[in-house]
Amino acid sequence: MAEEFIMTQEGYDEAKERLKYLQTEKKKEITERIKVARGFGDLSENAEYDAAKNEEALNESEIRELENKIKNAKIMAESTDNSKVHFGNTVTVYDYDLEETVTYKIMGSTEADPDKNIVSIDSPFGSALVGARCGDKVTVHAPNGFDYEVEIKEIR
Repeated sequence: MAEEFIMTQEGYDEAKERLKYLQTEKKKEITERIKVARGFGDLSENAEYDAAKNEEALNESEIRELENKIKNAKIMAESTDNSKVHFGNTVTVYDYDLEETVTYKIMGSTEADPDKNIVSIDSPFGSALVGARCGDKVTVHAPNGFDYEVEIKEIR
């Protein structure tokens, strides 16, 4: 059975738009760069050609990854139940190690963005929070073997 990728309808639509862009505009841009680089002559010492071919490989890899995620997407609505942490909730926690309060949004892996405090429901942090209630202390088992504790302060 293929791995499911949990996402919102918005995240699914964004993934489809990104895929369309990569398959059309981005692919055309790269093809043109390869064509121009070939005109520079000897391909064995042609940095522009090598860079364009590397970008082509990265683009194809991202296309395959997005196709797989879209094919195996499980669309979920963001939860309006604030009694415990669910997919789509915004959760404020107090981190005992960092001695600070931080707010996170729990989303699917395709929509996760750590720079914006959007964490994946599949991550160690996200999965540790799911099902917890306000006031609960939750232990997060980080991949590096370092466990830490947070307390749920608010669920919205």
